[in-house]
Amino acid sequence: MRTPPAVAGLPGPRRAHGPLTPPIGGRLDLSGPQGARLRTAIASVHRICPEFQPVQVMRRGGRSVLLVGTVGRGPAVAKCLLDHSPARVERFRREIAVYRAFVRHRPPVRVPRLIAADPDACALVAERAPGRPVALQRHPLEPPSPADLRSVLGAVRRVNAWQPPADRFDAPVDYGLRIARYHELGLLTDRDLSDLRKLLHGLARGGGRRQFCHGDALLTNVLVSPAGPVLLDWEHAGWYLPGYDLATLWSVLGDSPAARRRVSQLAQAAGRDARDAFLVNLMLVLTREIRSCETAVQRAMRDPGPAAGGERSGQMSTGEEQRLLLRRLHDDCAMARRAVRAAVGTR
Repeated sequence: MRTPPAVAGLPGPRRAHGPLTPPIGGRLDLSGPQGARLRTAIASVHRICPEFQPVQVMRRGGRSVLLVGTVGRGPAVAKCLLDHSPARVERFRREIAVYRAFVRHRPPVRVPRLIAADPDACALVAERAPGRPVALQRHPLEPPSPADLRSVLGAVRRVNAWQPPADRFDAPVDYGLRIARYHELGLLTDRDLSDLRKLLHGLARGGGRRQFCHGDALLTNVLVSPAGPVLLDWEHAGWYLPGYDLATLWSVLGDSPAARRRVSQLAQAAGRDARDAFLVNLMLVLTREIRSCETAVQRAMRDPGPAAGGERSGQMSTGEEQRLLLRRLHDDCAMARRAVRAAVGTR
């Protein structure tokens, strides 16, 4: 059986550049328009958990806010949705449903314990698990240490080997529809569409086995602690073609050829179907990352911010970082495309 290039773990030719600025954080500032939105979020949280005492904003964006605080004597985090578009609401409700399912069906890794939640208000409160994140950026500038990588891969493999009741979790990705949509958007070529459909057809003939996945297995979503790794943000969890979590990890490990090689080896260890499922996942994940990065580049071009000052001081602007990342993602996608074509040739 021929091994396609991406499965062999070939590294991307350039460094992966992510934002240098860590996620927004700081003490509670309830003044101004942002403060008004924050007060609304806190009120939503207090309706489901009056005992929650907010202390700090861990992350705030246009879609959600994450607050650090306490419930009784224990540390806790509260998440409240700000963007109530149908897709965001559905995703938030799925996250709550997953945490509730974990009460009766405990996963083989540590996850934050749900304290309170309201799917209608799109608010939840959970324990704040101890540990440090493996990375602070989606596409980290520095590769994870060997110990951290072993911890992440060990946690992901335990999740992927888990067999919870099939009816307790859904399948977040309709592969045929997503491939068709990316093709309609011009993100996939006609040849990509044909090749990916051939791999999906071959997988269906082999039984179309699904695997339970975290669904967003980024390094930023893994905490390492003396008690073992903790996985966060389960809103995308469910049944996928095998290798989805490994494809997600591969996509953000552009600065670590050795780590990518290890991920690829794990992805193909179970044979041809596992390899092909990984490649389908990899093409979809990389295409999604390209789409997101292109949006970020366009946003940076509209609002360059203090780019000149950063360039004078010898630092890259955020827009330049995103352009370099986009270039690397396109190189990675070209590599995955060649691997997909080689895999089709073995069918």
